[in-house]
Amino acid sequence: MFDRFDSSGIGPVLTELRRAALDEDTGASLEPSMAALLRSGCLTEIDPVALTKTLVAVAEVNLPAARLAEGHVNALQLFAIHGAMQDDAMSLLGVWGADAADPVALRDDTLTGGKRYASGLGIVTHAIVTVPWEDTSRLAVLDVTDTARHAPETWRMSGMRATRSGDIDLTGMRPDWLGGPGDYYREPYFVGGVWRISALQLGGTLGLLGEARDWLAARGRLEADAQVARLGPLIGRSLAAFGLVERAAEVATGPAGRSDPDRAVMLSAQARLLTETLALDTVAAVEQSIGMAHFEDAATTGRVARDLATYCRQAARDAFEQRAGRIALSRPGPLSELWHG
Repeated sequence: MFDRFDSSGIGPVLTELRRAALDEDTGASLEPSMAALLRSGCLTEIDPVALTKTLVAVAEVNLPAARLAEGHVNALQLFAIHGAMQDDAMSLLGVWGADAADPVALRDDTLTGGKRYASGLGIVTHAIVTVPWEDTSRLAVLDVTDTARHAPETWRMSGMRATRSGDIDLTGMRPDWLGGPGDYYREPYFVGGVWRISALQLGGTLGLLGEARDWLAARGRLEADAQVARLGPLIGRSLAAFGLVERAAEVATGPAGRSDPDRAVMLSAQARLLTETLALDTVAAVEQSIGMAHFEDAATTGRVARDLATYCRQAARDAFEQRAGRIALSRPGPLSELWHG
């Protein structure tokens, strides 16, 4: 099924990830699948187009696993930017920013409070977390393997349950600092990095369309004019979005992004907005195509749609829309230069 990835060694991993997605209701852990993904080496790919294709492919078969993979890729980039070394190449990393009800604070060289929406509890070994620092924040690297600190039961969302997300208590932990104050928000690596989220939203969209196609085909309903008219354009929009996501990744991770951070921010934000709208349109279309069966507990399309809709609710959509629009509209000259530079 995934022969096109055989040369990179990820083909069998994608098959395993798809199998793990189908086993989600059994409570099986993603840990074995994530370990196989790390061993494949595909998450350390430095070519942005190749990395984009990998993230899309993983999200297409297992969006929760792709969420953990994206956090790992984000952490690797932060380590690279700040000249730090990762001790164990087989450890899964994460980046956790959302504060819990008791926010993280630094007191006498130790932390208090915790984080929420921390994905990969019990799977992620080391996390990069944001810590308030004067009028900004700093990044701290923490060993997060102590399960006594984990509260996965606080994740009460209808989707992305396999990510094993929840709260974590950081009280009493001593941070190892990564970079300096405010470095986390340096562009083109902060908003400029949301092309990774776009890749996952796009992969989840393609995965949902594929599941809907297979379900309809198995019941002899795929050839209906209404189904073709409803789902066909979404495939075309997805293929078009692929180009923008790849371009955003190229700019944000290359010299063009460092020399023109605003352009990198604009492209990545526009890609995220585009793939979010596309994903939510696809969720609605698949509901209409499949009907009541989509909402059965065991429906694969229902599970994928719940995961995708939950993941699409990333923070600050309106702020991204305003920032991306203002950057694009404020630049003189041909608008085609926004793409070509």
